[in-house]
Amino acid sequence: MNSSIPDIDYLDFGIGILLSQLADGAMLAGHVDNEPVLLARRGEEIFAVGSVCTHYGAPLADGLLVDDTVRCPWHHACFSLRTGEVLRSPALTSIPCFDVERKDGRIRVRARRKPASRRSLPANTGLPDSIVIVGGGAAGQAAAETLRREGYNGRLTMLSADTSAPCDRPNLSKGYLTGTASDDSNPLRTAEFYQAQDIELKLGARVGSIDTRARHVELTDGTRYAYDALLLATGAEPVRLGTGDERPHVRYLRTLADAHTLNADAVASRRAVVIGASFIGLEVAASLRARGVDVHVVAPGAIPMQRILGDDLGQHIRTLHEHHGVVFHLGTTAASIGVGGVTLKNGDTLAADFVVAGIGVRPTLTLAKQAGLELDRGVTVDTYLETSIPGIFAAGDIARWPDRRTGENIRVEHWVVAERQGQTAARNMLGRRERFDCVPFFWTEQYDFSLAYVGHAEGWDEAEIDGDLTARDCTVTYRRGGQKLAEAFVHRDLAGLRAELEFERAMVRNE
Repeated sequence: MNSSIPDIDYLDFGIGILLSQLADGAMLAGHVDNEPVLLARRGEEIFAVGSVCTHYGAPLADGLLVDDTVRCPWHHACFSLRTGEVLRSPALTSIPCFDVERKDGRIRVRARRKPASRRSLPANTGLPDSIVIVGGGAAGQAAAETLRREGYNGRLTMLSADTSAPCDRPNLSKGYLTGTASDDSNPLRTAEFYQAQDIELKLGARVGSIDTRARHVELTDGTRYAYDALLLATGAEPVRLGTGDERPHVRYLRTLADAHTLNADAVASRRAVVIGASFIGLEVAASLRARGVDVHVVAPGAIPMQRILGDDLGQHIRTLHEHHGVVFHLGTTAASIGVGGVTLKNGDTLAADFVVAGIGVRPTLTLAKQAGLELDRGVTVDTYLETSIPGIFAAGDIARWPDRRTGENIRVEHWVVAERQGQTAARNMLGRRERFDCVPFFWTEQYDFSLAYVGHAEGWDEAEIDGDLTARDCTVTYRRGGQKLAEAFVHRDLAGLRAELEFERAMVRNE
């Protein structure tokens, strides 16, 4: 994966191509007046849309056609070929759509269509007059945007405890920390966007309580916001180290402010200790190495990410980091953190100018508990993401939902899952009764290594590798009792999309 816009020095669709050049079910990338365009064919229908994903700029021609949609090869966003509308996160912005002319056995792309006007739902007493979203992360942002995109015109308030506007959190440990992504690229939307969409975004707004009978939330400063429908999207918070946590050079990475602090450390310091070999811990380690910082990683397990990825893939990731100069201290953890270093339980002492804790997160459930919602290591929701109290929905890191693939209730801490739950919850607050059936997906990038993970295997007893891991061209399939639960893809983007579709269709067949 890379974030460069594809070269458009190829087929000129303004001049046109032969109809025979575009087979049924195929896509071709080209351009019209230097604008990247994707041609796609379904039977006798020809579609022309923008060829660049609006998330990180992936070439959609490398993606997958599914009915009248195209899916992004990198992070599995989905767009309508008919309208260009973004249908699934992580992309938030639609792609352009073009008129197509078929004449004398040729296809020509003509004018770019005007963007569709904003929908407006008809006045309906069944719609909520006021919707409040508690949380300014992935789920909350996606919900707010979906509500407006679906035509909701009522009062819409997003209450975020963060002092920064919703940002691209996955990139904080990747491009942003390496210094390759600018400050301007990280906010998901501008202040003007929220104003134009009439989304009342309140930053630094800490909700102290929810009155489920009177239907209002109250901030810690006493301000109240009434709601007819409420979305809880309070996310997760980092697990604290406990020992030495109060030291001023101990860092966590959850917010944009955290990332600013780590960026400053990476510029001014030479030595870092990362405690925890989680995905975020290893991404931080890779980004710090890219900045020339000496990095030691401390973790209790024998192999990084062993529980999630298995022995072979976990060992490969360790070797990758060691090749880039990272030193691992496995099978131990921090006993104490001092001013200039970390003392491990095995007796070793590691010098450190700063320490980064990446030992996991836990769902933020204080409000849900206060409100009397049913809890089970998260907020229990039904297949429509509604909680035990009607009119209150939950999405993101806090939500535990019934997974149709396994028949289990699961909770997943992934950015794309949170966004897609926010989208589904938004439509259900408008009365749609849409089941949340999206297949979990996440990705990681460390140095020049990328991995996509499709599905969810909380416990597995078999990890089978197809391909060559050393050549970075393989699929790892995770099964339990013979049932395929998840697959990890190393530099096999299209295979990851096909696996997602296979999981989706299996759910439909098993109904």
